[in-house]
Amino acid sequence: MRVEHVDFVSVLTQDLARAKRFYTEVVGLEVETEGASDLELRCGQVTLDVFDPSSIGQPFAPSPAGLALRVADVDAARVELEAKGVVFDGETIETSVCKQAWFKDPDGNALMLHRRYDV
Repeated sequence: MRVEHVDFVSVLTQDLARAKRFYTEVVGLEVETEGASDLELRCGQVTLDVFDPSSIGQPFAPSPAGLALRVADVDAARVELEAKGVVFDGETIETSVCKQAWFKDPDGNALMLHRRYDV
């Protein structure tokens, strides 16, 4: 098997309309497609699928793993999101390879602003 690339990644929601407002109005992603139980958003080189699992009888659980959103300037993006009411989980972190700032969407899915130093 040869994997060509990732087509999409998913996060779960309990309120699709609320998730749409957050990801489009707060984060600034563009809607690719929208259905009764899911929403696909353009997120750089991959699609972000926001899905209501109750539509297929599955339980909801937020993802603690973290979706890294690459931005040009972590500090500036953080200030922009904080101005829109986003609360961050602690201070911005700087490692030997990157800068990151963690926050959650309204359903508790972990997200981070991220920038590697070498790109």
